[in-house]
Amino acid sequence: MSRTTPGPDHPADFEDLRRQAVALRREGLSLRQIRDRLKIHNNDLLNRLVKGEPPPDWTRRPNAKDDLRERARALRREGRTYDQIQLELGCSKSSISLWVRDLPKPEPRYTPEEQRALMNEGRARMRSARDEERKQAKGRAAAEVGSLSPRELFLIGVGLYWAEGSKDKPYARREDVLFVNSDPGMIRVYLAWLHLLGITPARIRYRVMIHATAGIAGAERYWAGLVGTDVDRLQKTTVKKHNPKTVRKNVGEDYRGCLVIRVTKGADLYRRIEGAWYGIVGAAGSTDQD
Repeated sequence: MSRTTPGPDHPADFEDLRRQAVALRREGLSLRQIRDRLKIHNNDLLNRLVKGEPPPDWTRRPNAKDDLRERARALRREGRTYDQIQLELGCSKSSISLWVRDLPKPEPRYTPEEQRALMNEGRARMRSARDEERKQAKGRAAAEVGSLSPRELFLIGVGLYWAEGSKDKPYARREDVLFVNSDPGMIRVYLAWLHLLGITPARIRYRVMIHATAGIAGAERYWAGLVGTDVDRLQKTTVKKHNPKTVRKNVGEDYRGCLVIRVTKGADLYRRIEGAWYGIVGAAGSTDQD
């Protein structure tokens, strides 16, 4: 009876070949050298024989990122964060994480209280920068306006009144010129417009309208000073009763209510305003938009 010669697929032969292949691998031989030494030309078998054994360093192809990797690991050992390493090396955080994930995390540089203080400081700088940006943008826009011609002021005033003034209704004929607003700048523009239209101070009446919980006397002094009249020349202040169920936001020292400005004998003026407004609407509708 003939005896079959054991081959590499036989368990005993495989383990013997593996011991030889591992020994050669640990001596620093490449796969090609092990193949030639053991006369094994089956790549699948060769890889199985050296499975788990890392290749020698001299067989590895140089990687362009090897220097970055070593530098990243060195920086991590110094206690740098991912952000700091990324800033210095210019590589992605995913690569940094892959390179240094086996290294211990650095100790926090700041206590929680210090971190909150730094965050608040950063937010304050951002708010300050945004405020400065807003201020500059508004300043540039204001400078673009320049001076106003009488016609420009007239048209502005008509639009201003039609937005904020009282209006005549078919069901309630009130051809009164009555303007109410809380914006000091708007009040100044409106008074300049009345002056342009030839309305004398003797025809203008002022009245404060304010909530009962506000400083009424202070508001009266403020508005009287703004329009250049005496407090005792103001008409009786209209005081609004406070509703406890309503949460008001117009509170504090800056809240001074509204100023009501009425022009006496204003029917003719009102008709002129309304007619001018409809003229603006018609002109805007016929303007070439191309």
